[in-house]
Amino acid sequence: MCPYISCLFTLAVKPAEFAEFKTLIASIVTATRAEPGTLVYEYSANEETSTVHILERYNADAVVSHVDTTFAPFGQRFLELCTITSLVVYGTPDAEIRKRLDPFGAVYMTPFDGFSR
Repeated sequence: MCPYISCLFTLAVKPAEFAEFKTLIASIVTATRAEPGTLVYEYSANEETSTVHILERYNADAVVSHVDTTFAPFGQRFLELCTITSLVVYGTPDAEIRKRLDPFGAVYMTPFDGFSR
């Protein structure tokens, strides 16, 4: 089993709502920064601010807590300001992690070779 879970979300954001979205994200990032098992948590936008990627990497035991505890208070407003167009998950998530990620349309990619540093 891979000790890490990585996620790449692709979001559609209305450019007119990007400023409000960015403010919300600042609050989510602040809350997420306190999670010891979150290794990477980065938001990036295209030039038009219509497409946003979230790159996340967690110790496998930290994903459920992030979704259930840290992200949950922001979830409703987050989903009002953007549409999740794709989610690719890397690693070997267990059933509890999949239960949290499946509602976002997760596609699971299972590692078979390579390394991380």
